Amino acid sequence: MSFLEFNLTPSIVEAVTSMGYKTPTAIQTESIPVAMKGGDILGIAKTGSGKTASFVLPILNKLQHTKPVEKNRQPKVLVLVPTRELAIQVVGVFKEIAYELPRAVRAIAIYGGVSINPQMKAVYGAEILVATPGRLLDLQKSNAVELSKVKILVLDEADKMLNLGFQKEMEQIFRLLPKERQNMLFSATLSDQLTGIKNVLLSDPVVIEIEEKEGGISLINLMGYFVSDDRKGPLLRHLIREKNMQQVLVFTSSGLKADKVAGKLSKNGIQALPIHGKKSQSARMEALRKFKSGELQVLVATDLISRGIDINELPYVINYE
Repeated sequence: MSFLEFNLTPSIVEAVTSMGYKTPTAIQTESIPVAMKGGDILGIAKTGSGKTASFVLPILNKLQHTKPVEKNRQPKVLVLVPTRELAIQVVGVFKEIAYELPRAVRAIAIYGGVSINPQMKAVYGAEILVATPGRLLDLQKSNAVELSKVKILVLDEADKMLNLGFQKEMEQIFRLLPKERQNMLFSATLSDQLTGIKNVLLSDPVVIEIEEKEGGISLINLMGYFVSDDRKGPLLRHLIREKNMQQVLVFTSSGLKADKVAGKLSKNGIQALPIHGKKSQSARMEALRKFKSGELQVLVATDLISRGIDINELPYVINYE
């Protein structure tokens, strides 16, 4: 199957092709036709399976067939994400595909950890908002954005949104949205929270669940070490040195623990930086840039941050706890 078969605007197909994508992934094949028709979707597929394009392409296609309206603070599309990194990543996909479309489409990312004033100005005239819940509510309370005209709502990495303390904020946002809208939820896993929200948020949704092929799983080697807490640090350092590990992603249970683990590694001559919600945006982006480029040997992160880290064939992932 090719992207031409979705009846997308030719300029969108050209943009996708120029980015090097020749055939749609399984989640894209199943979800794009439903999204094009305006149906609600609950899509379950592993991280890195192409979920972002599953909603970006039909959204941009729909906007290409509508007339631009006068600039205002009423976006047509709202994409909610759990992390700043993912907001930047998703809006980047929107911008890359929309760059040379005949009908200009403006998409912006709004998130905490940076000054709110530039974002308040940037919202004016944006048709697509990619937002973390807390900062979106801050903007709404300041009358910088009005959500009553949203036509399409997307929850990206919805399992994380519902599992990690966003539920109250999301309930506030849902109350600000119009009842008549298209809803698309995409997640890496199907949890009880997702099953519950399906009954409240989605109208007769098409549930698409893409199972991981055995071939992908066979590429992963799993090992476990059962040691006391006081021996975890020395063992981690021993493994990194003994196996000459490069580009190691270490997950910890909290930002405080990430700081401690990264600090101990650095003191022992292993290049490491922590990344978590309490770090400034510039520090987070710089740590992620260094890790992706291979300049940084170890990145110590909290689980939430994982949804903003997209690296093909990452060689080492360690769950510290």
